[in-house]
Amino acid sequence: MPFDIAWVRSQLPDRQIEWHESAGSTMIEASRLAAQGCASGTIAGAEEQTAGQGRFGRTWHSEPGSGLYVSIVLRYDYPLDALPVVTLALGLAASEAILKATDLACDLRWPNDLLLRSRKCGGILTQLEGSAIIAGIGINVNYTAFPSELSGLATSLRMEGGRVYSRESLLVELAGSVDRFCRLLEHEGREPILRMFAQASSFVHGRRVQVDLGGSALSGTTAGLNDSGFLILLEDDGRENIIMAGGVRPCS
Repeated sequence: MPFDIAWVRSQLPDRQIEWHESAGSTMIEASRLAAQGCASGTIAGAEEQTAGQGRFGRTWHSEPGSGLYVSIVLRYDYPLDALPVVTLALGLAASEAILKATDLACDLRWPNDLLLRSRKCGGILTQLEGSAIIAGIGINVNYTAFPSELSGLATSLRMEGGRVYSRESLLVELAGSVDRFCRLLEHEGREPILRMFAQASSFVHGRRVQVDLGGSALSGTTAGLNDSGFLILLEDDGRENIIMAGGVRPCS
């Protein structure tokens, strides 16, 4: 079903929303808008992405008309080193929006994955564009299947909830949740975000995991987040590692 952008704009009347039938990446479109000086909260979205971006240069599978693929321009008074915690705040926002729109409760896998029944249903990518932060958010909404290489790793809201969901309602909820969590970080600092993320994620405390560092791997037990939002990993020999980036997976 075509995305009803007119209805979304009626629900978010004070927000600039640029919508594309097809785009290489909404991150690129939002970066362009940010460079032109657009307001905080501006949204770039697309019915499909032909070159969707994931972390570490990976591609994001973007089935036409089945997902929510948006990037939001954020302009807040954050310190320069706040980007990792912004990513955590966006995870909380996306999880809240999904719960409100679908009644499905997501797990959060540090630092940027949304999970349902241990399979990925969404992801977040953040990058700087001048003084702005570009928040790319992709959510698998009404997918009914995935390519074979993703079928054991990915899921969708429809596959888990058993029905079709409104992508428009989800975007409206997402816009409001992103505003709330970003303002919380701006006004109250990192502690509330770190605390809520740790409570919402099964991966932050006491989880046996393997961390893919791109060429090497570490195994150990998670022991919380540090003040910068990085994951603390205790190796089996007692050594403590601060994981600043990497793919975290549960040990089999």
